Order: sequence, then structure tokens, then C-alpha cells
Amino acid sequence: MNLILFGPPAAGKGTQAKRLVTEHGFIQLSTGDMLRAARSAGTELGQRVAAIMDSGQLVSDGIVIELIEDQLDTHKDAPGFIFDGFPRTVPQAEALDKTLAKRDQEIDCVIRLRVDEEALLDRVTKRFEEQGREDDNPETFKKRIDAYNAQTAPLLPIYAERKKLSEVDGMGSIEKVAAEIDAALAKQSGDEKKGFLSKLLGGNK
Repeated sequence: MNLILFGPPAAGKGTQAKRLVTEHGFIQLSTGDMLRAARSAGTELGQRVAAIMDSGQLVSDGIVIELIEDQLDTHKDAPGFIFDGFPRTVPQAEALDKTLAKRDQEIDCVIRLRVDEEALLDRVTKRFEEQGREDDNPETFKKRIDAYNAQTAPLLPIYAERKKLSEVDGMGSIEKVAAEIDAALAKQSGDEKKGFLSKLLGGNK
């Protein structure tokens, strides 16, 4: 199962992704983690990544796709993949579709964590005042939300049209959000995958 978690910064995507990895054996494909791992590995691709990052340039979508392809092929027996930080734009989503299609795969489920952005801003502002974490800077956070709404949110209608999109109330407790995500996965899996989902949601705890 190939899953995308959508939601603005601080919506709780990371927490839920880690849970799916721990409880169900999903492989989390985080753009940042993959770039750092490639750089450390020292492979030909990793050397290209290092050169680009050292020059201060942004790594191209093509290289990110190469990293994703490598992980898909390395973990062929994984019960599922969570795409984290990719796709962020329509061209990236199209590139991911092509990559998966070459392996007779597709995005099976897209879960949007629906949140109150003002409440998130209040939460982040309070945390910034108490802990001083730089990534919680309210002005920076506002820019990240604006970027999400401008670039990533337009992907939601595309997946909704494909009937892949499920919406979950991201303002609930971690446990409640987790339960709604599992229910969404079960619904998207369909009757033909009941056996797979039963194993996925019940066998790796």
C-alpha cells in the first residue's frame, strides 16, 4: 500500500507516520532522510546529492525520484510506503505516478489531516516562547503554511477525483487520529484487499 499523508506544518503527520512504521511495518520515505542517507552512503547518486547540497542548490525532483525508486526496489516486500515531503507540487505528483506505474503500483490512499491553522499557530507560538525552537518561529511557520496552501493543497482535489482521498480530524487526540487513519486505510483497501489489510493492521503489533 502506498500512502501519502497531507496536512500543514505541525499537523501531526510525523507522529502518525512513526506510528504506522512501528505498528504496521510501513517504510517511511522522507525526502530529507533519503537525501542525508544517500550523502552518507557515498554512492554515485550520493556524491551527486552531496555536490548539489554543498553548492547551496536545491536537489531536483529527478534526483528525489531516483532516491524513491531505489527505496521501492530495496524494500519490495514492505507492507506499505509512506511518502513524506513528496509530492509537494502537481509536477512532483505526476512524476511519482509515473515512477509507481513502472512497477505496476499506484498511490492507494491519501489522508488529509484537517486542522485549524489558527490553533496550530497559537500552539507553535506558545512553544516558541517557552522553548525557543527556531523551527517554531511564528513568522517562519506562517510562511510554511502559506507555501503548503499555495503549492501542496491543490493536489487534494486531484486525489479526491480519483477517490483516493480520506479526511481525518487532525485536532483530536493522537489515539483518535490514529484510529481514524486506520479506518481510512481499511476503507480505501476495499474488499479485494481484506486479507492484506487484516494482516497489516493486526499482525505486526
